[in-house]
Amino acid sequence: MAIEMKVPSVGESVTEVTIASWVKKDGDLVKMDEVICELESDKATFELPAEADGVLRIVGKEGDTLSIGAVICRIEEADGKAAPKAEAAPAPAPVAAAPAAAAESKTIEITVPAVGESISEVTVSSWLKKTGDTVGLDEIICELESDKATFELPSPQAGTLTVVANEGDVVPIGGVLAKLVVGAAAAQSSVPLEAAPAAPAAAASETSDSYATGHPSPAAAKVLAEKGISPAAVQGTGVGGRITKDDAQKASATPAPAPEAPKAAASAPAAPATGTGNRVSRREKMSSLRKTIARRLVAVKSETAMLTTFNEVDMKPIMDLRKQYKDKFKEVHGVGLGFMSFFTKACSIALQDFPVVNAFIDGDEIVYNDFTDISIAVSAPRGLVVPVIRNAEKMSFSDIESEVVRLAVKARDNKLTIEEMTGGTFTITNGGIFGSMLSTPIINAPQSAILGMHNIVERPVAINGQVEIRPIMYVALSYDHRTIDGKDSVSFLVRVKQLLEDPMRMLLQV
Repeated sequence: MAIEMKVPSVGESVTEVTIASWVKKDGDLVKMDEVICELESDKATFELPAEADGVLRIVGKEGDTLSIGAVICRIEEADGKAAPKAEAAPAPAPVAAAPAAAAESKTIEITVPAVGESISEVTVSSWLKKTGDTVGLDEIICELESDKATFELPSPQAGTLTVVANEGDVVPIGGVLAKLVVGAAAAQSSVPLEAAPAAPAAAASETSDSYATGHPSPAAAKVLAEKGISPAAVQGTGVGGRITKDDAQKASATPAPAPEAPKAAASAPAAPATGTGNRVSRREKMSSLRKTIARRLVAVKSETAMLTTFNEVDMKPIMDLRKQYKDKFKEVHGVGLGFMSFFTKACSIALQDFPVVNAFIDGDEIVYNDFTDISIAVSAPRGLVVPVIRNAEKMSFSDIESEVVRLAVKARDNKLTIEEMTGGTFTITNGGIFGSMLSTPIINAPQSAILGMHNIVERPVAINGQVEIRPIMYVALSYDHRTIDGKDSVSFLVRVKQLLEDPMRMLLQV
């Protein structure tokens, strides 16, 4: 009997997918939950696992676009179905013990949980447990990454773990990450491992060492590549000497030149011919997270009528105020007085004066918000994240500064939750801390506007007919012209400028 596999539902707004590539060929023998092909939607790329053991019969070809529910392939029963099962068995002793325990045990699947409305897939960052390990209830077994946050996955029950998805794999929401044997079989499975002869165990260890030693996990490889560090310069602390993500994050770039020296010496004879020394290029596959971010940024550019308006702010009043009160402010409130609280407060007031800037389009309707949930762009180790300061219009300067510090620390530690990064109505990004003089920031969809801060530079300006040197910052407002007219965008930015150049207006709400 053949089983028809159909295109699964991958999101409310997704009606069709494209077959990106077939991992298996027509006629191949496949196992249940083994990845057979990759599918692409307009929002994400995800893998399709086999629903049963058998022989694969391909219906849709690479490049075909299929609607949700359409037949993509069939899996037929095969006489050789027992062969893969025998191959999967690690030793005869556990197989013999399995029938006795089968009646008192069960195997459950650990799947990717729903982590947010707009998230359709996650990447397996690292496994904290490996196949064969015994895990307890709620014990953390792996780390998962989405395009918005990193989070830990606890074990739903106590049992023996079998890993299905490898580090670096992209798994759709609801996809199988691992299997867990609970009950008697979990207890039985540990007996043969302890009672196994020393020689086979040693051989397995040697095999593991020969493969894993000095090899980074996918997540570790990405960190090392960003730092420009060779894996040969890092000591792995993982299983069998494998380089973990934590090893990569702790690694220093200083050891990197040492292993490069022999390569330079080996290529020395070629140097006189070229006169340029080593010229190395390398290719790295774009991560699924980066591809998702890229698609969303392109979608914003193509689906919105985005424009940017500019202005400049004289920062002297704020800088004088900070200089006068920063020590007393920190003494009383326990946090420093930074620029972000002034900009957040100014924007929250201006958003209430111009509610259309705080609105967004939903289908044929415009949704207006009476509250101001302001997203703050923060640079984190894994990229730019945008946590949200909620009800900023009701917060004091000290409340805003405390919240900014809290969210920034969580961002640096990769501990931000999905809830802390969803639901913003307006975004502020500060490229000035990296030296940016001027930019046109891209809207953080589905929001309608984003404010860009830039560096502060002393420039000559005319003040009451006199030329003075003042600390000036350029500010930019990118907005969706479908919702916001030019008058509202310019007026909003002028209002922000007025509030920043006369901070007393924010205290008096005038």
